[in-house]
Amino acid sequence: MITSADMAGILQKYDTSKLAIGTLGSHSSLNIFKGAKEEGFRTVCVCKEKDAILYQKFPLVDELITVKDFTELLTEELQEKLRRLNVILIPHGSFTAYLSTQQLTDSLMVPMFGNRELLHWEADRKEQEDWLRQAGLRLPATFKSPDEIDRLVIAKLPGAKGGRGYFLANSPQAFYKKFTEMVARRLLTDEDLDKVHLQEYALGVNVYPSYFSSIIKDDVELLAMDRRYESAVDSLGKIPASQQLEIDVNPTYTVVGNFPIVLRESLLPEIIRMGDSVHKKARELAPPGIIGPFCLETVITDDLKIFTFEISARIVAGTNVGIGTSPYAYLRYGENMYMGRRIAIEIKEAAAQNRLNEIAV
Repeated sequence: MITSADMAGILQKYDTSKLAIGTLGSHSSLNIFKGAKEEGFRTVCVCKEKDAILYQKFPLVDELITVKDFTELLTEELQEKLRRLNVILIPHGSFTAYLSTQQLTDSLMVPMFGNRELLHWEADRKEQEDWLRQAGLRLPATFKSPDEIDRLVIAKLPGAKGGRGYFLANSPQAFYKKFTEMVARRLLTDEDLDKVHLQEYALGVNVYPSYFSSIIKDDVELLAMDRRYESAVDSLGKIPASQQLEIDVNPTYTVVGNFPIVLRESLLPEIIRMGDSVHKKARELAPPGIIGPFCLETVITDDLKIFTFEISARIVAGTNVGIGTSPYAYLRYGENMYMGRRIAIEIKEAAAQNRLNEIAV
């Protein structure tokens, strides 16, 4: 496993006057690159050939490295090139979607903004649940087996899948029927049966608060809030109920975009306490805890109880709605602050204070 000492050794060889911020060309890369450019960094994008057009139309990338597959990031040749460019990588959802956490912690010898050990906690839903419960958050019930289902549950797959293949079931029979349908639609495979995470479906509004845990300022900042636009479940309401029954639709929850949302102010103190508590517990579980962005995925019920059903220990795509306009970032920092820029500021301040080894653990 790559250690903080390994990363410190690499960072010692970097020319900190020529630091570059890099990431995979996907997910929230435009957010990250725009913030980096605004803070004076060079930018490096590892991009699939078919997606290069994006960075031609949005000219935020100084060095575009095209690959056939993101797994090429694990090759020594590419990693050596990134180190020569003094790159600090910013992880996002595509890192854990296309690469295993084992590969990220054992084979990626390029400084990465954040705490690699927490990627394991994010990818393992049982460990995730333990972390959140120990932090004192309210969680929906979970079920070990489809045969235990006695209420409405949502069936999820591990990792950052963007909701693809998720479905609802309220009994063992309904679960197996829908699972078979998902396999037939090639949204799932037979092997996924043992990986499915079954979680009680809390009825309420989904809200995704995003925070920034600053090592330099020793503080947790609430910077963004969003909710997701999911296909095909969000289009289901356009179909009359009688026709829904006729077509016997089995919608999934593939995320296609995000909406900004401003929460009623009376809920904000609890949202802020939740972020603080999760980071405090992370410091105990995997020192020094969360470095940089993280997001709690919550449901708020009609009696204003907040249930947390997941955590992402890195930047989430929902922060893209706040580029230049996030009200929570504005309240703290003023105009034109957003997650990508906040990341760049933290790296700049760490470099100025000779503390880069504290943010690339």
